Amino acid sequence: MADSHTPERVSADLPLDSSNNQTPVVSEPTETRHGHADLSASAFDGSVKVVHDVLHSDIGVNTLLNRLKQSIASARDFASYLRKRSALEEEHAQGLKKLCRVTHESVRRPEHRQGSYAQQYDEITRFQERMADNGINFGLELHRMHEELHELTNNLERGRKQWKQTGLNAEKRVQDSESLMDKAKGKYDSLAEDYDRARTGDKQSGKIFGLKGPKSAAQLEEDLHRKVQAADSDYGSKVQTARTQRQELLRTLRPQAVKALEELVSECDSALTLQLQRFASSNEKLLLNNGMSISPLNSDVNGHGPEPPSLRDAIRRIDNEKDMKEYILSFASKVPPKHAEIKFERHPTLANSQQAPPQSDRQSQPYLGQQNPSGFASHNPPSGPTRADAQGLNHGNSPVNQPALDRDLGAPPQQHHYPPPAFGESQQTTGPPFAAPPFASAPYPQPQPTNQPQPTNQPQPTTPVTSTITNPVDSVFGVSLEDLFVRDGSAVPMVVYQCLQAVDLFGLEVEGIYRLSGTTSHVSKIKAVFDSDSSQVDFRNPENFFHDVNSVAGLVKQFFRELPDPLLTSEHYAELINASRIDDDIIRRDSLHAVINSLPDPNYATLRALALHLNRVQEHSQANRMNVGNLAICFGPTLMGSNTVPNIADAGWQVRVIETILANTYQIFDDD
Repeated sequence: MADSHTPERVSADLPLDSSNNQTPVVSEPTETRHGHADLSASAFDGSVKVVHDVLHSDIGVNTLLNRLKQSIASARDFASYLRKRSALEEEHAQGLKKLCRVTHESVRRPEHRQGSYAQQYDEITRFQERMADNGINFGLELHRMHEELHELTNNLERGRKQWKQTGLNAEKRVQDSESLMDKAKGKYDSLAEDYDRARTGDKQSGKIFGLKGPKSAAQLEEDLHRKVQAADSDYGSKVQTARTQRQELLRTLRPQAVKALEELVSECDSALTLQLQRFASSNEKLLLNNGMSISPLNSDVNGHGPEPPSLRDAIRRIDNEKDMKEYILSFASKVPPKHAEIKFERHPTLANSQQAPPQSDRQSQPYLGQQNPSGFASHNPPSGPTRADAQGLNHGNSPVNQPALDRDLGAPPQQHHYPPPAFGESQQTTGPPFAAPPFASAPYPQPQPTNQPQPTNQPQPTTPVTSTITNPVDSVFGVSLEDLFVRDGSAVPMVVYQCLQAVDLFGLEVEGIYRLSGTTSHVSKIKAVFDSDSSQVDFRNPENFFHDVNSVAGLVKQFFRELPDPLLTSEHYAELINASRIDDDIIRRDSLHAVINSLPDPNYATLRALALHLNRVQEHSQANRMNVGNLAICFGPTLMGSNTVPNIADAGWQVRVIETILANTYQIFDDD
């Protein structure tokens, strides 16, 4: 039955002539001067015919449904790419604008260069802001493209489901009618064979028993004849129904489904291609706008023109020499008056009783100081380290030359030798020569009080600045860092150096270091050793601290707690707390950095050594469970002071100060 409809299907599927819409038109290849053109035209026409036959066959609808599904999947994949790329561009542009805003605020601070540098640097940030705006526009364009593609794919998916149901239902109805036709034909053929046997069979075989009693051959034949006629009528109707549905499928339903699916596929592919072209155009526009922002075309060589200057022009306008001169000239009104000539004036009481020896060249050293009219040498303690030399604390005019503190704290400074006393200085010392400990030291100067009456019968020499301390052994706990610096000559106290060295060597992998308390008896014994003679302490041997590194960690925390003034000083407490309240991480870090730079030199050097050490501790947090937050909780009240009610109320902000310092150790301190 299917073969009888083949000519009709072919004729219905071929394109009709436009004149009468009845005759199928099959285009023939035209003659050309080149044989290859004829072959190409013939091959093209052949492929068109094959495509047409496939689409209008029984597998055509399924084929187009699968092709439409592929197109929709490709469009959705590109839409997902556009969405993610848009988010990336938006995040990058917003981050760049935030960075420009922070930089714009930072460049106006007084600790930064001003003049032409500040103006042009501000202009540079505006270039970056324009590029960020271009990135935001690019991200919005990509987001619009994503939304359009997403809406299109949803509509196409609904159309695909609709035509899938329509087309496949039509195909199924034809298949069902043909199946019923085949069943009716089988029944018809079976009854016809039974009727033929009954009609031509043995009529004297006797009676045939039926359900209602015995039947004769004539009755059986008549019964079969009646059934055959009914089967013939049913079979004919089934054939007519199958033929009608097949013709309707071939002429109407299948072409409609094929045409609709082809249009959906074409719409999806065209829309995807269009969005790809828009994507290429948006990328070109982004690059062009960025290029025009950085280097406008209409500006001349000097950057003067209708357009803003280029990035290169802005950098070229920075005048370092002019900025330097303007900075120096701004201090012209602050220049102090010239000092009078420095000369030696002998005190009258010494002039009568003692002949002045020749002036020694050592008096010109800044450490020995100038003689005041009252007869006492003015005491100039060693000046602290500047921030440029904060790592080494080396001063050419100071008797203390401490080696640079490196990241591993380095070796402690060696014993220093001091010049012999100048005029008026005592040549005698009591006891054996003073042996300086490893962090060693210029001894305390001991000027005599000016309000003490002087005997008139005996002239008094000037007090020597470098007179040796009678008892070099003194306590370290409860003594201010400034006094320890003046006494021992080391910006980092010996107790801090030895304890940090012990933890670096033996405690970085100990769980809960600085959180767990040590043995009280061990802490007391180690503290007594430092207070008696710290020069004999060497914690490179764990036997010297009873193999109890937690006691060493507790000792260094106790040292900071017992300082008369906290390590971060009471003077700067309010500034540190206010800085910790800043939400922006970069501004909070920079504000704390400025306050730290204003700390006294011993405090700065000790804080730097401690911060670098704690950074090494938190680098082993997987083993010791002490991250930046835990260390900040342990050292916040210790380093900022917690003895007063306001300080206790600020415990959370104290922890945030220390946490910010430890999280930005290498931005605040150099590690060399």
